[in-house]
Amino acid sequence: MTKRGLFITIEGVEGAGKSCNMPFIRECLEQTLSVSVVPTREPGGTEVSEAIRGVLISNDLPAMSHDAELLLMFAARAEHLDKLIIPALEQGSCVLCDRFTDASYAYQGGGRGLSLDRIATMERFVQGDLRPDYTILFDVEAEIGLARAKGRGEADRFEHEAIDFFNRVRQQYLKMAVEQSQRYRIIDASVGFDEVQQQLRDVIGGLQ
Repeated sequence: MTKRGLFITIEGVEGAGKSCNMPFIRECLEQTLSVSVVPTREPGGTEVSEAIRGVLISNDLPAMSHDAELLLMFAARAEHLDKLIIPALEQGSCVLCDRFTDASYAYQGGGRGLSLDRIATMERFVQGDLRPDYTILFDVEAEIGLARAKGRGEADRFEHEAIDFFNRVRQQYLKMAVEQSQRYRIIDASVGFDEVQQQLRDVIGGLQ
C-alpha cells in the first residue's frame, strides 16, 4: 500500500513572497526529501476551482456578502480536494499548496470578522479530518507586503482592502502559528531574498 504523501501549505499576507518562492520550495523538497511534488494554489488548482477564483478576485463584479465569499472559498476547496489534492496524496506525492483553509480563518475570519466556529464547521464538512502536515508562514508587516504587491500589476479585489484588514489577517495567522506550533514554521519575510531562501532550506531540512 502506498504511503500517503506529505501535505504542505504556504500562507501569508499579500506581498509576503509565497508565490515567488514556490519553485524554490518545490526544488528543496524534491532534493531534501526525495519526493515527487505537486504544486497547486487556492482558490484554484482545478478548472472549476479556477473559475470560482475568477469570481472571488474580480474587480468587475458587485461587492459580495462575506458569507457568499466564505462559501465560494469552500466550494472551490471541495473541488480542489476531490480532483487534485486527495488523489495526489493517495499516490504518495507531496502536495505543495499556495494557501489553504488557514487563509479562510485569516481572511474571512480575522479580516472579515466571520465566526471562527462557522469556518471550523465548513472545514470539517469539506475536509473531514484531512489537515496539512506542515504550514510555512511567510510573515511580514502588512505595510511592507502591500508595498511589494503594488509592483505586481493590477490589484485584485482583496488587494483593494484597507491596511487594517491586512493587519487583522496577519494577527490571525500569528495566533494560529502559536496555537498550532507543531504544524507551523515561520519565515521572517521582511529580510532579503537570499536570507528568506536560507530560512526555507533550514525549515525544509527539518521536515520528515
